[in-house]
Amino acid sequence: MGNAPGPAEPAILCVYEKLRSSLVEVVGIAGFQSLASRALILARPDAPGLAEVQIASDGSLLGLGQQSGESLGEHQDQEGGRSKDLAGEVAILLIARMLELLRLFLGESLTLSLLRNAWPGEVLEDDNAVDGRTA
Repeated sequence: MGNAPGPAEPAILCVYEKLRSSLVEVVGIAGFQSLASRALILARPDAPGLAEVQIASDGSLLGLGQQSGESLGEHQDQEGGRSKDLAGEVAILLIARMLELLRLFLGESLTLSLLRNAWPGEVLEDDNAVDGRTA
């Protein structure tokens, strides 16, 4: 079932996996894979770190941070040190593009409803809400 994030990987990858798991229940694996693939295409111009990333047939991320033998979430910087933030940064951009597409296709209220189902108990505000109810 793809490469689920391990304990040393950025938390944002756990967010991606939770979003994937939740959306697959609604749109199916093929629907999620299509959404994630389109988001990846849209995010690549802004994040060269996504050049080698692929969306697996189950919607999981493949190759994030693994160029040149690097482990997930690590990146060799100019001083020779490691930055574990690169994978997280590009994953944030990918998730942002996915949420933009969901909002475009489904509207803000339905997108927020899907996110509330994925993260029950989290407070997500609807900019279109009037007196606590969606318009």
